Amino acid sequence: MERQRSALVGPGSRPVSIPDEAAFDGGNQASGVVVLPHHVRWSDPHLSYDLDDRTDRTRAYEQVLREGTVEDVRRFIQVDEVIELWNELFLPAYVRVAWAAWLLEHRQLDLAC
Repeated sequence: MERQRSALVGPGSRPVSIPDEAAFDGGNQASGVVVLPHHVRWSDPHLSYDLDDRTDRTRAYEQVLREGTVEDVRRFIQVDEVIELWNELFLPAYVRVAWAAWLLEHRQLDLAC
């Protein structure tokens, strides 16, 4: 039997966690050195990320945007940093599309996916 992915099954069908409110600006995010929750950084070893370091921040953002809950996004993500890092973030297409749509609606930014 041949297995196929569809829009209903597979990674592209997973919901992307983005706070609904237009006022979400990420004002309460963690800074400095953080350890992401196990449900976000589920592979071992547990790593710490220095959110003041661009490379660490980029890797942490990728994981939170892919795996995090709305609460994780509120805690770790700053929208202005998503915009700043957009071209450096390695994200699945479905995550990029969801965030690009949110940024277009709430920030009037039309970012390439």
